[in-house]
Amino acid sequence: MPESINGAVDQPLVPPRHIAIIMDGNGRWATKRGLPRTAGHKAGAETFRRIATYCKNIGVKYLTVYAFSTENWKRSEMEVSAIMALLKRYLLEAVDTMEKDHIRLHFFGDMTPIAPDLRALARETDEITEHLSKDDFQANVCLNYGGRDEILRAARRFATDCAAGKRRPEELDDALFSSYLDSAGIPDPELIIRPSGEQRLSNFLLWQCAYSEFYYTDTLWPDFDEAELDRAIAAYQQRDRRFGGVKK
Repeated sequence: MPESINGAVDQPLVPPRHIAIIMDGNGRWATKRGLPRTAGHKAGAETFRRIATYCKNIGVKYLTVYAFSTENWKRSEMEVSAIMALLKRYLLEAVDTMEKDHIRLHFFGDMTPIAPDLRALARETDEITEHLSKDDFQANVCLNYGGRDEILRAARRFATDCAAGKRRPEELDDALFSSYLDSAGIPDPELIIRPSGEQRLSNFLLWQCAYSEFYYTDTLWPDFDEAELDRAIAAYQQRDRRFGGVKK
């Protein structure tokens, strides 16, 4: 764990248990360099690999990243295909190392529109690591994910259980509803980071972000590095999290 931000000794960095990142700015990064947008996604994938390793090394337990939203299908077919190909390549490489490195991988989102080979590979990586200890680092990849869609799917599952007599509507509370979400069993993120200068949620973790702290930076995702993550954690440490209460 780093002693403090940028090597300073005044305040130790204590990372939150769960960090979520909206990986934004890949296309703009490529355009600024006169490269195709696909080159930006490739650079962004390498940034994810590096940041995930760093999170694991400093003691973060959960990292959730927004890889592909339910709205991203509106992009060009070439760009969508490139993103899916990058994800497939990453998973093929990760299958051989995740168990050894004690990294659990889990997917959020509606996988039904995803190509069968990629869907099967995602399921395989999930199954390979599901037996690892709950204390091991876990990366959650949001694929064909939208916060509203997740809530709707959870509501439908609960309604189905009620119709089958497994649940009663009056039983529903925050904890029970959370158990129907893609993130069931995972603590809500304490810190949500969005690079690229944009300051909006873009339909990301709408239920889970109720008490999250937010950190925005103009840095484009491919340029996001360990020092930037340290700055985000340091900013998070300065926040006064009252969860709706009053500071005593």
